[in-house]
Parts: sequence; structure tokens; C-alpha cells
Amino acid sequence: MAQSTAMDIDRFWHIIESARSSAATAGVPFDEALVSHLADCPAQEILEYAERFDEVHDALYRWDVWAAAYLVGGGCSDDSFMDFRAGVIALGREWYERAAADPDSLAGHPAVVGAARADRDETLFHEEVNYAAAGAFERVTGDADAFYAAWAEHRPEREPDTAAVDMGEDFDFDDDGEMHRRLPRLAKLCLGPS
Repeated sequence: MAQSTAMDIDRFWHIIESARSSAATAGVPFDEALVSHLADCPAQEILEYAERFDEVHDALYRWDVWAAAYLVGGGCSDDSFMDFRAGVIALGREWYERAAADPDSLAGHPAVVGAARADRDETLFHEEVNYAAAGAFERVTGDADAFYAAWAEHRPEREPDTAAVDMGEDFDFDDDGEMHRRLPRLAKLCLGPS
């Protein structure tokens, strides 16, 4: 079994930022630019990227971030929350770190502000970003299933995690007063004044 090692965090964010730049320059969706950047990497590095992606993605699995997704999306299911976290990663390191430290800070992102004004719920929900490593691996190997076999080999055997993930304090996303108290800027932007 291969030893599992996540890529250096700076390398991970360099790939994300390079893909963001390419997407903007070429006028293509971010996920397509990301797949292209990853496809230029060796297969092992794609696996390491996927491992780091999972780590930064999982770090956003918190109630306060989910509440932000709920406000931005006008609701947010489990699957949509996965896509939202991928979308926050797609914003790049600076915005990811801001959102991780204070999800309410997303009220200052131009895409969120623009979406709130135009009543667009899909902003920051980027499902395809979750599958960029698999898409790149397929380009490199020519085999649609190769990533999953390599991923199973790359990841170390792990004991089942019996402890619940600490998501922070749960609260009612449908309670506008609570949302205004916990995420005042986003709530004001998405729900209006309290």
C-alpha cells in the first residue's frame, strides 16, 4: 500500500490560484481550469491534491458555515453544503481563510453581494470542483475508474471514526432573528434588515 501524504498547503493553494487565474483569462469555468491544471501534474500529485482538498473541505464542515450557505443559497441540503464548501475553496486561499475564521465575512465577497442583489441562489455552489481530481486523473490515465482504484490504494487504512465531528453549536437556520444574531452581515444582505 502506498504511503499517504497530503501535498504541501502552499502548493495546494498555488494550484487553486493558478486555476482561478486561467479561468478568468480564458473565460472558462473554474472547475475546467482546475482539471486542466491538475492534469499537468503527475498522478501521485493529483492524489496528494485530493487528500489536501478533503482536509480543507472537511475543515468547513461546521454549523456556522452551513448557516452561511443556507443564507446565500436560500436554503441548503447536505449535498448542497458539499458544493458550497467546494465553492468557498474555489474563491482562493484569502477568502477561504476569511470564511473559515468568520463565515459572516462572505457578505463582503463581490459574487455574494451580486447574487443577493440579483436573487441568484447558485453562487458559491460548485459541485464539479468536488470531482476535479478524478477528472484530471482520467485525463492522465485515460481510464474513468482509475482515480478511485488509485485513491483506495493511496489512502491509509483507517479505523472507523466513532466520534462525532465537532460542528460547533447547532441552531435553527429558519429563525431569522437567530441568523441575524449569528451572521449579521450575511443575514442583512440575504434576508433584509432585522
